[in-house]
Amino acid sequence: MIFTSDTEQKLRSQVRTIEHYGSRMPDAMVDEHLEEVSIIVGQTPMDATRLNRAKKLKAIINVKGNWEPNIDYQEAQKLGIHVLSIAPVMAPAVAEMCVGMAISLGRGIVKNDLLFRSSMERYGIAGNVEAISLYNAKVGFIGYGNLGRALGPLLAPYACDVRIYDPWLSKGYLAQQGYQAASLNEVLQESQYLFLLAGVNQENDGFLSRALLETVRKDACVVLASRSEIVDFDAFLDFAEAGRFRAAIDVYPQEPVDPSSPMRKRRSIIFSPHLAGGMRDSYQRIANSLADEIPQLLRELPPLLLQRAEPRLAAMQTSR
Repeated sequence: MIFTSDTEQKLRSQVRTIEHYGSRMPDAMVDEHLEEVSIIVGQTPMDATRLNRAKKLKAIINVKGNWEPNIDYQEAQKLGIHVLSIAPVMAPAVAEMCVGMAISLGRGIVKNDLLFRSSMERYGIAGNVEAISLYNAKVGFIGYGNLGRALGPLLAPYACDVRIYDPWLSKGYLAQQGYQAASLNEVLQESQYLFLLAGVNQENDGFLSRALLETVRKDACVVLASRSEIVDFDAFLDFAEAGRFRAAIDVYPQEPVDPSSPMRKRRSIIFSPHLAGGMRDSYQRIANSLADEIPQLLRELPPLLLQRAEPRLAAMQTSR
């Protein structure tokens, strides 16, 4: 799924590969090759015992966009083993989807399509009574990681007033990025467009509670694109369906969503079945990045394209 024929050929010309597809590599297979492997690509569990057995290991590359709790990040750092994520490579596709969802919410594209199909459409200004523009809009980000950094430049042509809440980042850093740091209350209460971009960790699981969601600016356009666990999901659905704010969702507490879920009967929400990042273009970028990064790592040079795990923060992640 990741390697194209060109990138696979390039890689095979430089290394010997041990491959297992369709599921995580079985423990017996891992243990058989652990002492000779230099690079691991995948979500192989690597505790301290395994890391210390892997004497030649230079890097572990997670091909998902999050840190999993199956690696001893502190021990890897101690041993000089890079733990890397392809998240920066996946982020552009997700950011593009965020813009599309935001415009669809603000301009009522999906709703007006349904009205047209029911012969209930209204033309011109009469059909745009509730429409809002992304141009010059007040925009809020909750979280400014790989996804936020990919989304910001896409919003630049719209001259938005972007404010960011991210408790892990300093005001000075955000100012250097060209954005203003804001409190959570400011971002929730003032944003016409609100992008929920934070990963989920031990400190913020469900932190956007029903009470906080109730403070979201009335009729704001809210895009949930990172991890559903950061919100009270049922409350989020309730407020969106009631018209308290407009919402588009790409991520869910359980995936795939149960076919009989009552969520499917809600008509005021734009639903996408976790499609934002998983595109052929994304996998091509992953393939190209790995083809460049793996030789770099084998030469014992620092990674250039992928994200390095910061042990304390990576260990806090609770993403699935």
